[in-house]
Amino acid sequence: MLKNAIYFLFILVCIPLMVGCGGCSGNSKPSDDGLAAVTDETEVPLQLGENVMSDVIQNISSPIEMANMVKVSGVEFSQKILNNPDVISKYETSFKKALNLGVFSADLGYINIFDKNNIVVPYLMAAKTLSNGINVGQFFDFETLRKAAENASNLDALMEMSISSFNKIDAYLRDQNRSDVSTLIITGAWIEGMYLSTMVQKDVNKKEMADRIAEQKHVVEILEIVLGNYKNQPNFPALVEGVQELNQAYGAVRITTELSEPKRIENNGTLLVIQDEISTAHYSQEDIDKIMDIIINLRTKIVE
Repeated sequence: MLKNAIYFLFILVCIPLMVGCGGCSGNSKPSDDGLAAVTDETEVPLQLGENVMSDVIQNISSPIEMANMVKVSGVEFSQKILNNPDVISKYETSFKKALNLGVFSADLGYINIFDKNNIVVPYLMAAKTLSNGINVGQFFDFETLRKAAENASNLDALMEMSISSFNKIDAYLRDQNRSDVSTLIITGAWIEGMYLSTMVQKDVNKKEMADRIAEQKHVVEILEIVLGNYKNQPNFPALVEGVQELNQAYGAVRITTELSEPKRIENNGTLLVIQDEISTAHYSQEDIDKIMDIIINLRTKIVE
């Protein structure tokens, strides 16, 4: 279903963001509401190493992973923790529309992890409206998506259409040098995934969920770097400050890695030895409580 499509959204939008620019590269400047519009100006691009980019790509799917962990934990689906698709008219700027397109992307992943096809249409339509608002709606065939979402037998087609749409959005944003839009979509999706996990964790208080929240330390560090590249654009300062506050709270979390026991597998007659790294997050209950409170505050400001 859409959960796989949303996973691809994170990766496809993240790639041009990481290798592209900050502010952005070639031929862009802020529009009146703070997002990029095409010009002939060129700014120095933000460069992140391949290892950093790889780490972000591997971790940016966390909203879906966390939604799946919520389901596995046995907690029942709760629509009340999702953003309300009926209030999108209050998102008047492109800045808010891009952020909340990310929010609804994560919400769609959560909905589909729980197979709640009966409520998916309003969220698809909200995504359509927000996409139109930032001039990427032309890449969605929402009527076909809506019909496929209502018919469980068309789930494969739904996933393929969604992935195709996000591929087109990725190419378009890259061509238009609108990496700030990509940044906002990614940020909105990640914060919403963290918010959903936080709301569940406050109810169930499971170590596995707390561990996953704590393990997002490195993603927050990268988000702060990328968002900081736009801190002088309209609308961005408050968001940058919020992520900086979150990163400071994550400073109390310590991540250690160690090698797992070697695994021996046979591949076409050749014996291979594989050894993975195991990461462990070290934190106190006070640390995780502070992080979750900041996440709730950040998300509240995004959707208000």
